[in-house]
Formats: sequence, structure tokens, C-alpha cells
Amino acid sequence: MTVRVYDFFSGCGGASCGFRAAGMEVAFALDHDADAKATFEANFPDAHFEFADIRLVDIEAIRLQVDADRSAPVLFSGCAPCQPFTRQNTTRLKLNQDERVPLLAHFALLVEACRPDLVFVENVPGLQKLDEGSQPFGGFLRQLDSAGYKVDYRPIKLAKYGIPQSRRRLVLIGSRHGAIRLPDETHGPAGLTGGQERYATVRDWIFHLPPIRAGEAHGKVANHRAASLSPRNLERIRATPEGGGNRDWPDHLQLRCHKGFSGYSDVYGRMSWDAPASGLTTRCTSYSNGRFGHPEQDRAISVREAACLQTFPEDFIFEGSMVSMSRQIGNAVPVLLAELVGHRFIEHLKDVGGFS
Repeated sequence: MTVRVYDFFSGCGGASCGFRAAGMEVAFALDHDADAKATFEANFPDAHFEFADIRLVDIEAIRLQVDADRSAPVLFSGCAPCQPFTRQNTTRLKLNQDERVPLLAHFALLVEACRPDLVFVENVPGLQKLDEGSQPFGGFLRQLDSAGYKVDYRPIKLAKYGIPQSRRRLVLIGSRHGAIRLPDETHGPAGLTGGQERYATVRDWIFHLPPIRAGEAHGKVANHRAASLSPRNLERIRATPEGGGNRDWPDHLQLRCHKGFSGYSDVYGRMSWDAPASGLTTRCTSYSNGRFGHPEQDRAISVREAACLQTFPEDFIFEGSMVSMSRQIGNAVPVLLAELVGHRFIEHLKDVGGFS
């Protein structure tokens, strides 16, 4: 079955990549980041990319394009920037001042005007908790309901869907053709009964990549490039065991701001081979910004390794500076999550009938 995907807030294309893997056709993307545009166009050359701010987009022009695509079901993906809703940015003042907060409402206007068959939203769980369900998520739900959509949503643990990260995300799926349900969990702890696979691990996804040094790029593996380390940070990572962190350092390597303070346990940490990674952020290739140290090599994970942990295929190419590529990867929807949701959408359309 052909489903035409319209990917708003597309970024580099994590959601689109997953939907394509599920057998869908990526028709349209919209974002306002130049490097994300370059990455998206390199990997989806047949899709139309609209380089625009969603708040200024011509809704009528998009509606006409969607109407021209009505020979196939249409999916709108709207994964707005999540930073306003993270635990690191949850004060009322910041939320009221952050211009990204209303972006979900603009996506809802597009859904109301264009009436796609299917809707997908992925964000941080904090989006669901703001203003006791009023805005922006509660308002979005009411708009979907008034437009005739049935939805299912909940915070999920990525590890339970085969993604090698201990991260939670809020996922919503909606249909204009009847009740729909999120995919079932597929993974659990090792030894769990019930037919589920064990959690995917860092080893499963990056162990096969060739070794490189800090500051080095591999000559044959695209985007397999690691950030440089200062002499002091190189000394620190050498003092850090697999799965360890700054609590393992000798006193002379400790940062003054960490002494006598129990927080920041993940910064300057190494990943463990046989466990999921911690949640990847927009600084996922920086040793000092999280548990992003390679399990055994004396460096932070490379751009390619970060992409693998976000379940991108290895032929997916990223454009831009290293800082930009890391941001694109950290902001992306995990590809495998979108693929699983894509398969659920296709099953749903077959179940409700009228699609082939």
C-alpha cells in the first residue's frame, strides 16, 4: 500500500526514513534549518522540501498539494522542537517566552485544513504535562477531536521498541478512519518471557564500526568522525571504566564544580556495551555533555555511532558541521520507531477497508 508522507518539522529526516522503511512514499518535508535541508535532500532526492517557517507557510497551497495526492492515503508527521518541554527547561517564564511552544498549534491548523488520513506526533513526555492538559497538547487533542480524528497516545520507553536508548518519548498516532492503537512493545529485559526480544544494546548497534581516535575521521565510513579532546579530557576518559563516569576519577582530575555535589553523574561518562545508551541529545558527540563516551575507545562517540544509536541506516548521509550533524541526530525521531508506527498505520488502513 502506498501512503504519501508529509513531514513537518522534518529536521534531517528521521521520521521520513522510518516511514520509507515501512514502505511509504515521502512526498513533502518542511523545516527551517539549512543543514537539515541539505541532509534531507541528500537522502530523499525525490521529495519536495519546503524551506520555511511553519508559522508563515501558505496553508492553502499545501491543501491543494494534498488534494492532488488523494489517490493514496496521506500521513502528516508533526514532530515539533521539543526543547521547550524538556526537564531542563520547564519554568513557566521560559515556556511563556519561548516562541517554539505554539508550533504544535500551527501543525494542528494544517491538519484541520488538509484533513490527512493519518497523523503522527513524537515529543518529550513533558509536552503532555503542561498547563494541566490545556495548552499546547490538550488544545491539540481537542482540535484533532473536532476534526474527526481518533487518537492513541502515551509516553513510551524507546528500549521497549528495540531502540538502544533508555529514553522516554511521547508518541501520538491518529486516524480519520476509526479507532487506532499504538504498536505493541517488542523488547524487554533479558530472559523476559512472552516472546519479546531482549533490549537492544550499544554493542548491537556500534560494535562493528572500525576504531578511530579522538579528532579523527574514518576514510571509508561516512560520518564516522569523533570530536577532539583536550589533553586533560583525554586523561579523564582514560581514567573512566566502561559504564563509569566522573565519580571514578582520581581527585586531581575532578572538576571543582562537581566536588561535593551528587548531580551531573552522566557528564563525562562512558557508555556500557551491553546496555542501552542514555538518551541522545543535540550534543551527543560531546564527551563533556552526557554519557557519550565510547565504551572502550578514548573518545566520545562519533557522528556515525550517534546516528546508529538513533537507528539510522549506515547509508544515511549527514551534511553540515559536526556540531550541526550532532544537533540533527539528537533532534531526530528514532528511525526504527517511525518504521514500527508506519507498519501499524498500514495495518490500520487495511483493517478499516477501502485502501489497497
